[in-house]
Amino acid sequence: MLRFILRRLVLTLPVLAVVITSIFLLIHLIPGDPVVQMLGEGAAPADVEEIRRRLGLDQPLYIQYANYWQRLVHGDLGTSFKFNIPVAEVLKTRYPATLWLALISLVVAISIAVPAGVTAAVNRGKWPDRLLGGVTLVGLSFPNFALGPALILIFSIQAGWLPVSGRDSPASYLLPAITLGTSMAAILTRMVRSSMLEQLSSDYVRTARAKGLSEGAVLYRHALRNGLIPVVTVLGLQFGALLAGAIITETIFSWPGLGRLTVEAIHARDYPLLQGCVLSIALTYVLVNFLTDLGYSLLDPRIRAQ
Repeated sequence: MLRFILRRLVLTLPVLAVVITSIFLLIHLIPGDPVVQMLGEGAAPADVEEIRRRLGLDQPLYIQYANYWQRLVHGDLGTSFKFNIPVAEVLKTRYPATLWLALISLVVAISIAVPAGVTAAVNRGKWPDRLLGGVTLVGLSFPNFALGPALILIFSIQAGWLPVSGRDSPASYLLPAITLGTSMAAILTRMVRSSMLEQLSSDYVRTARAKGLSEGAVLYRHALRNGLIPVVTVLGLQFGALLAGAIITETIFSWPGLGRLTVEAIHARDYPLLQGCVLSIALTYVLVNFLTDLGYSLLDPRIRAQ
C-alpha cells in the first residue's frame, strides 16, 4: 500500500508543476498591461512603475518564474492590494467556508444519488425508473444561477424558513449546498444506475440471492460496492466542478468563500489575490484526484497489486 501511495505521489508532481506554471502565466496572458488595468488609464507613470516593481514585472520572465517558485516554497503568495495583507492570510479565512460547502454539497449529492440510482436499476423500465430519469434530466438542465435564486424565492422570501445569505448558522448551508449538490446528484444517479445494471446481471449476484441473503445485502453490500469504481471516478471529477460552481453559488448567496473572493479579486484587479485563489482551487482539485486514486485501491485490491 505504501509503494502504491508513493508511486501516485510521484505521478502527481508533474501535474503540480504544470498547475503552478499555468497560474504563474495567468497574469502574463491577460491582454494589455495588468498594472495599467489595475490602476486605470489615468494613473501616473511613477505609480505604474512602482507597482510593476513591487510585482516584480520589471524583471525578465525566467527570473519572475524562479522567484515565484521560491516564494511558493516559503509559503509566500504575495500581498493583496485590496486587503493590504498577505494573500495567504486572506485565503485562510475564506478557504474553510468553501471546503465545508463543497463537502456538504457532496453529502447531499450522494444521499440523493445512491438510493435513487439503485432504485432505478432495480426497477429498470418501470415507472420508478422513468420518473427518476425525468427528474435527473431536469436536474442536469437546471443551472446553478437559475436554481439558486429560485430556492431563495421559495424557501427564504415566500416561506421564510431559511436565511437568504451569509454563513451565520447551520441553516445557512442548506440552500447553497442543495444548489451545488443537485446537478451533481443528477449525474451520479445515472452513473449509479448504469453501474448497478451491469452488476445485477453478474453471476455473483445470482449466487448471493440463491444463498438467501436479503435484498438489501445483495444490492448494497455486494452489487453497489463492486460498482463503485466508475462512481468514485465521477465523484473525483465532479468535486472540481463543485469548486468551479461555487464561484457562482457563493456570489448568489453572499457566501464568504473562495468563489466569492475570486470574483472580488477580479473586480478589484487584485492579481496576487486572484493567483492565490486559483492556485488554491487547482491544488485542491489535484489533491482530490490523488485521494480518488487511493479510493480505487481500497475498493479494488487488484488495482493496488498492479
